[in-house]
Parts: sequence; structure tokens; C-alpha cells
Amino acid sequence: MKKSSQFRKIAKTPTTSRIWVWSQIWFHVMCGVCTLSFVFPFLDRTNKNRKIQKWSKHLLKIFNIELVVQDGALLGSVSHLIAANHISWLDIHVINAFKPICFVAKSEVEGWPIFGWMAKQLGTLFIKRDSARHARQVVNQMAEVLKADSVCIFPEGTSTAGESVLPFKSNLFEATIVAQTPIFPLALQYLSKTTGNRSESPAFIGEMGLLESMSNIIKNRTLVAKITILPAFPWSEQTMIPADRKQVASYCQDSIAKTLEQQM
Repeated sequence: MKKSSQFRKIAKTPTTSRIWVWSQIWFHVMCGVCTLSFVFPFLDRTNKNRKIQKWSKHLLKIFNIELVVQDGALLGSVSHLIAANHISWLDIHVINAFKPICFVAKSEVEGWPIFGWMAKQLGTLFIKRDSARHARQVVNQMAEVLKADSVCIFPEGTSTAGESVLPFKSNLFEATIVAQTPIFPLALQYLSKTTGNRSESPAFIGEMGLLESMSNIIKNRTLVAKITILPAFPWSEQTMIPADRKQVASYCQDSIAKTLEQQM
């Protein structure tokens, strides 16, 4: 009888732990909502970024995700465009935990309960997929933002399991040409702390829902999120304008793909 009681106690432990993590997540989200509603309107850009970074770091801590950044100093202090591969809804928070930035996200994100509203309050630019006209409007908005702040895009247009990189859509790269700012490729990986191999737990793919994705991450408490900043596109010495946006997109795609291949 004693052994049976001990077994039930042990069996309940993982479930109890997951409930505790879920409780922490929702409390943290509600704190974020309150901050965005009642504190953000009174803060300047610098203090907003501090709040964003602190909130994102704590979210990673709740999920027990370790953040590793390689060659982050390459970005410098000048406003720039970042082109990153896309694996999960978590990508935005991983990048913000490193260095807060304005994101461009698919329009569907705007409709997510709570998280969509939060993204909008943080200045996220939303783009309608398969709409060239809307993409042009977003490019103009990006170019305007890039005059003073940095922007991050996910040019694959969708998320993957992180094993490879899909072809980069080139339309949003026009913004870096219009604004004449540096553009840096960013390679993002999720690895297992125990094996060092790629982990698919954070992958947000197919018909997967947000809560299902979050549950997968909670079940895996041994994750490392690794960011690798790669050298900026080599602009001509005479001008900031390259041959075309496709050339820039190809450079970023190839740089990230090679980095993932080397580190797999």
C-alpha cells in the first residue's frame, strides 16, 4: 500500500510540473498585457525596448530555454534590416530577448487572441501573404521605420522544422534598398542541451495550433535557442544600391543555409 501511494505521487509529478509552468505563462502574459496597456504609452523607445527584452528573457526562463548568441556585435548601433529563418512563434521572443526589434509578421498573427493584440501594440507590421500590392505598402512602411529603428523579417513566408531553409521571397528586401541600410542574415536554431542536436519541439508547422506548440515546448525542458549573426550583405563601395533585391535575398538565404548545414 505504501509503495502504491509513492508510485501515484511520482506519476503525478510531471503533470503537476506542467500545470505550474502553464500558470506561470498565463500570469506572465497578463503582466505583459497590463504593461502594454498602462505603462507603454508613457515610455520612450529606449525604455520600451528594456521592458520588451526583460519580458522576453523571462518567458524563455519559464520555458527553461537557454539563449546563446554568436557574433551579436556585428550588428553595431546603426539601424539595419535582419533576415532570419523561421521555425516557431517563439522566434520573435528569442530575438527580442537578445535585442528588441520591430517585426514583420503574416496578417494571421494579428487575429491571434491576446498574442495578436500584444504584437500590434509592440509595433509589428502585418503583411497579407500572396498580395503584391499590400507587400509594396509594407515595404514603404519598413523603409520609414528603418530611418530610425531596425526591422526583422522572415522571408521564407512560413515556418519550418528548422532542418533546412526554404527559398526567400525577395519583395520585402526592397525596403533595405529604399532606406539604404545594412542587412544582416540571422540563423536561428533550437538545440537539445543533452545531445546538442537539432530539436523539433518548438517547430510551429502545418495545422498546429498555438497551444499545441506551447505544450510541445513545455514537455521538452532541455532546449537551447541559438542565434548566429552573419556578415552583412557586401554593398558596393560606390553605392548602397545592389543589382537588385533578389541578389540580396539570395545572399541571406545562402548564408543561413550554410550556417545550419555546418552546425547540424
